[in-house]
Amino acid sequence: MNAPRQARSVARLAAVQALYQMEVSGAGAEAVVREFRDHRFDADLEGETLARADEPFFGDLVRGVVAAQKEIDEAITRRLAAGWKLDRIDATARAILRCAALELRRMQDIPHEVVINEYLEIAKSFFSGAEAGFINGVLDSIARDDRTP
Repeated sequence: MNAPRQARSVARLAAVQALYQMEVSGAGAEAVVREFRDHRFDADLEGETLARADEPFFGDLVRGVVAAQKEIDEAITRRLAAGWKLDRIDATARAILRCAALELRRMQDIPHEVVINEYLEIAKSFFSGAEAGFINGVLDSIARDDRTP
């Protein structure tokens, strides 16, 4: 994988983690973006340097989801089964759906297949069951409605 693409992949994973952290801790976007910038990016994990993240892209994702959360949540909720509410979905899955929905709806320079594949890989790193299929279905519906393939 080339370095710029890998840096965006790392930023996407970090954005999902940041949104999850914000939800469980109540921290604000700027505090979490600063924490990732100051303490998590370019860190070592068991002696291995982590891949570089596209930090501006990470910040755009986190801030963008917060700024457009009502619109994003409505787009996701429209794709849920009747009677299901977004708060019934696992917090990590919600973070994945929110980041991906932002990219699908607002970041028109990225092909929707790339966005969906990137977030499916993230989903597979967190879940081993049917969650990835569920996330794929929701994202595919959002992509079909909001973008031309």
